[in-house]
Order: sequence, then C-alpha cells, then structure tokens
Amino acid sequence: MYLFSSWNCLKCLIILNFTIPYLRRWLSASVLLLLTQIAVAQTEPTTPSLVEASAVPDSVTINNIFLVGNEKTRKRIILREMDLTVGSTYGWERFIELLSADQKKVYNLQLFNTVELTPLFITENQVELVLTVKERWYILPSLIFNLADRNFSEWWINQNRDFSRVNYGIKLDHNNVGGRNEKFRVIGQMGFTQALDLQYSKPYIDRKQRHGLGMRFTYFTNKTIAVRSAENKQVFYTNEQEDVLRRSISSILTYTYRGSYYNFHHVTAGYQQNNIHEDVLLQNPFYFPDLKTKIRYFLISYSYRHDKRDNVAYATEGQLLNVGVAQYGLFGKDDVRQTEFSLLANKYTRLGRKFHAVSGISASSFLSRRQPYTMVRGIGYRPDFIRGYEINVIEGQQLIVHKNSLRYELLNLSFDISAYMPIEEFAVFPFKAYLSANFDHGYVNDKNRIPENLRLTNTYLYGYGAGLDIVTLYDLVFRFEYSINNQGIGNFFINVRSPL
Repeated sequence: MYLFSSWNCLKCLIILNFTIPYLRRWLSASVLLLLTQIAVAQTEPTTPSLVEASAVPDSVTINNIFLVGNEKTRKRIILREMDLTVGSTYGWERFIELLSADQKKVYNLQLFNTVELTPLFITENQVELVLTVKERWYILPSLIFNLADRNFSEWWINQNRDFSRVNYGIKLDHNNVGGRNEKFRVIGQMGFTQALDLQYSKPYIDRKQRHGLGMRFTYFTNKTIAVRSAENKQVFYTNEQEDVLRRSISSILTYTYRGSYYNFHHVTAGYQQNNIHEDVLLQNPFYFPDLKTKIRYFLISYSYRHDKRDNVAYATEGQLLNVGVAQYGLFGKDDVRQTEFSLLANKYTRLGRKFHAVSGISASSFLSRRQPYTMVRGIGYRPDFIRGYEINVIEGQQLIVHKNSLRYELLNLSFDISAYMPIEEFAVFPFKAYLSANFDHGYVNDKNRIPENLRLTNTYLYGYGAGLDIVTLYDLVFRFEYSINNQGIGNFFINVRSPL
C-alpha cells in the first residue's frame, strides 16, 4: 500500500478545496504546491526504472486529476491536451508512456514555462495526478526592430549592412485571451515596410473543443521592392521620386478542425489585392500578368497537419507532416488563376541521451508556367532553403529540399534569476546549446529557364557544415553556422528559428 500521512493531509485539503467555496479561496495554490511536493518526496518512485519489478502493478486507474498553478488558463484548455482521463484504467507501460506524452503536449501549448505531471499512488493500482504548471507572461508589448531581408546573411553580405533596410514599430501580443488560449496580435510598423497587421484566433468555439476560427487583416506598402532575380540573387528597385512602388491589402478567415490530439485540418478563404507603380513593369514586364498594375483575387486553401513533436519550437523526437493545396483565383473576374501544392515532412529521432537526428523534406509545385512575381517560390524563401545558399534565391515552379542534421546536446541549464527579476514569469532563465553537423540538398525546376539564373536552377544543389544552436527563454532559437555549398563557397551564417 502506497499510503502516507502527508498524502492523507493533502487529499483532505484537496477535497475540502473543491467542495467548500470559502475554503477554496483560503487554500492558495502555493500551499497546495508545497503539500504536493512533500507528498511526492515521501511517495515511492513510480517511474519504471526506479520501481522494483515486484511493485509494478499490472494496471493503473486514475481517480482524479488536480491542476496547480493555472491562475489564468482554463482547466478545460489544459485537459484537452491529455489522453489520461479520470476513471480510466491503463496498463502499466501504457500509463508511463502517456504520462510523458501528456506532459509534453501541455508544454507545447506554449502557455507555460514549466510543466510537471506527478502521479500520487493512494493504493497499489489507484493513482491521482497532480499537474503543476508555471504560467508565462501572456501580454507582451514590444518594440519592433528587425531586418526586412530574408535572413541576417542576406542583409550583411548582399545588402552591405544597409540600416535603411530595417523595420521598426510597436507590436502587442496577447497569447492567452480569457485564459482560453486565444491569440491576439496587433502590429504598427514603419521603416523599410510600412504595415498594419491584425490577427486573432480562437482554437475552440464548441464545447467538445474540436472546431476553431481565426482571422487576419494585413496592409503594407514599400518604396523599395524586389522586382526580379539575377545571378540567383534578388534585385531591388527604388525610383528617383521614391514613390510607393507596392501597396498590398489582404484579409483571410481560417477554420480549423482538430479531431484528435495530433491531427489538424485547416481551411482558409480570403481576398488579396496588390497595386504596383508603373515603373515596376519597366524593370520586369512579367511582374504582374498582362502588364497590369493591379491584381485582385479570392483564394481558398486546405491543409492537413500531423504534429507529434516533443517541442514545437525545437524538437528532438517525434514527427511533423503538413500537406496542402491552394487555389488563387476563384471567380471569372479574378486577375490570377494559380494552383499550388505543398508538402512538409520532418522526422526527429533520439539516438541516445545526448544525440538526436533530424531529417526533413519540403516541396512545392505550381501547375502553371509563370506566376506573378509576388507569388514566386524557390530555395531561399521560407521554409525552403539549403545551408550554404542563404544569400541566394533559386526561383522556379517546382522544388524539393531535403535537410539533415545530427545534433549533440552540449548544455542544458536553468538559472534562477528571481533575485534580479521581480516578474515571476521571467524568474527562471533556461539555456540549451546543441552542436550540429548538417547536410542539405535539393533541386529547383524553372520551366522558363531564365538565362541569368541558369547557374543554380535546374541543377542538383547541396551544402554542408557545422553549427551551434541556442534555445533559451520563451523558446527563442538562435543558430550560428558555417556552411559550404557545392560551388565551393563557404560563409558564416546567423539565423533565427529552428531550421526544421
């Protein structure tokens, strides 16, 4: 029998806390957490590696699940992520597997700095779960100061570190509106790109928490734009009067369906309008079809997403699959008629306690021969790139990229800075560092065979090198890499976000 006096005290307090309203207010989360830690310290370990073989039960029944630390986040939002349910019975190995998986799924909500799921046995095969979370700071006002270019290396090498190519402004994020995991963002931006961006998403609009909605409105203008590519690099243009060369407005509505924990369906419908200055057509007559200076069209797209990564910001095990189709131009008066298919498939494999391997394929294809330049795809545009070619764009109608990394966990630290940081949500500073060996390869098919870009289009490309990845507070990722491509050109690159 796994029965201890401290657990009896904890159980009585929990029961009173949930049955007597005025005691609920009196019993604070901090007291409950302290008692939980005492009970855990006295309870025998329940992980398979620490439990004696004779003590492992054949099955486990969950009597209750208690949440600690979710001051803002609704209980139903958290429990939606868990396979483990009250009243259910599981085989021992399945129970241990779900404990680990559910803890990762709750963390992947990206609402909490830490998540701990602790089983407390009250009999040999009956358990009560305590899920302890530490919430993040959800309202994040911030100043915008970032580069307008595709990546740091593009700005540093191709654009000669030109500070006029910087965006600045104000951004406000609310990542947990009403404690329901709703996202709201507003951006007011000046500089290289003048923009207004409004976004809102509600993951669940029904009681069963399967259906969700999102919407976005974007408006932006540019006085300098990429009008074409030459020698596999973007060519930018600004006219002498410094007129606005491009003006864009778009609005979209997205419906999501989540039938199971790892599978998502997205249907997006929207409207897009782009205006350009007539001088742009002098630089590239094919920028818009039929020498137009304005194109308008409706669009609709569908995508299926299977996401079973242990960490959505920087995964070390699991898999990700995203398959999509988009139709640009739905009605007779639309100025565009394009169909696009896309694929993203990543696999993350643990090779031991410190090593893991990552392999991912991304591909896309347009059916038509030529697209408006605002819709051009290729290697160099997110998420399709090859290490060693960060300063290049290899444009075409079909592409495939295969990225690979072998990573070694160099550091995994966590610093308590509460003595210097009065805000609890920032009191713990995590720091992880990974060494990586990388090899990427791919191919772009350009049906138009533009002469000035033939060096890299319609040919096999690859790049390899080594890097250092840093993962820190609020899942921020920084990558420092040196890569060499099959042209024999090597460069040092700085990137933000995980490569796959």
